[in-house]
Amino acid sequence: MPKPAPDRRRAPRPLPAHLISTLSLWLSSRAALPFWKIVSPPSNETARHLRALADEIDEFGFERVRTALDREITRRAIAYIDGLEAYRRHPYQRSTPAPPVLWQEGSTRLLDCGGDRARPAVLVVPSLINRYYVLDLLPERSFLGHFAKAGLRPLVVDWGEPGPGERGLDLGGYVGRLERALAVAAQPGDRKLGLVGYCMGGLLALALALRRQQQLCCLALLATPWDFHAERRLQARLLGFFANYLMTLDAFTLPAEIIQCLFFMLDPFLSQRKFVRFAALDPASEAARDFVALEDWINDGVPLSMAVAHECLRLWYGDNAPGRGQWQVAGVKVEPQRLRRPALVVIPDRDRIVPPASAAPLAAAIPKAKALRPALGHIGMMSAARAPELLWTPIARWLEARFAAD
Repeated sequence: MPKPAPDRRRAPRPLPAHLISTLSLWLSSRAALPFWKIVSPPSNETARHLRALADEIDEFGFERVRTALDREITRRAIAYIDGLEAYRRHPYQRSTPAPPVLWQEGSTRLLDCGGDRARPAVLVVPSLINRYYVLDLLPERSFLGHFAKAGLRPLVVDWGEPGPGERGLDLGGYVGRLERALAVAAQPGDRKLGLVGYCMGGLLALALALRRQQQLCCLALLATPWDFHAERRLQARLLGFFANYLMTLDAFTLPAEIIQCLFFMLDPFLSQRKFVRFAALDPASEAARDFVALEDWINDGVPLSMAVAHECLRLWYGDNAPGRGQWQVAGVKVEPQRLRRPALVVIPDRDRIVPPASAAPLAAAIPKAKALRPALGHIGMMSAARAPELLWTPIARWLEARFAAD
């Protein structure tokens, strides 16, 4: 039976925030035009550019510039709406068959994406707030599929959406589930595994690795935050203050729309730029299909259990507990300096979600860590056309070498 087409009516999520920010950008540009000659900016490089622009406005004439600005705002508004509608009408829908389920506890499943039990197994831990399939986005662009073609057996954790079984489950509870998934992944013969964590999943993978070092061959951490105050300290602390009010919500999960609002604040005008570009693409092109596949995943976020949301926002962002060496899982400090296994820490140079300055201290703290700095972004690590060359192949080769040396 074919899968139902994705419901894109509320996309991009959160749709009201994207629409309001886009309108604010355009309307504020229009409203600011009369004040160019009134306001005196401070003396710096930006101010010099602004004064030069004011001179150009004088040269062309205010009315001509205002008319041209109105035309440009209208053009962008039409292109933005056209891009949204083209995305909603696009025929693409994900059709990749679901991998076999090896184990399940509550909403958490362990999926077998490799098949051959004789191959070295790699347990891959994604973030809790996004669906795992960004690691398997398209048949020809799949991080997990790349591992399988390299002779590895990728086993991925699918966290699913929190349900009754996750009511009150905190980060320690999720790491406990990872321990039980690891025991299943190690069969048969209690063999050692490779462990890979992506973003938030990297923090959970690190906690797991420290608890089960004897069962692991190596650990790879991809865009994993550690020092949450290395950049955007004020914003991080504000998120911590926000956590104090979460417990007043009459729900056991933090809705996906709220989580996506937090990411939205990193770049409020991204939606306007990317959908205007999408409107210019041929809907039948590979580029349009790639855009829709990734956008569907972005808009397919899941809520967090309230206990996890409170821990992440208060302890990670507010208190910077990992960066200060104070983060605990089930009462035990997560201390990367205790890791005795070889580690690969991937620090994407273009990452805006986990800035390099946040991830780099983790590489410095792990005794046997090697740092890899690909010219990729946070999501581009799993979706960019150059990701296999710049990242996936080096990771697979590193894993193969660790298995061979163990």
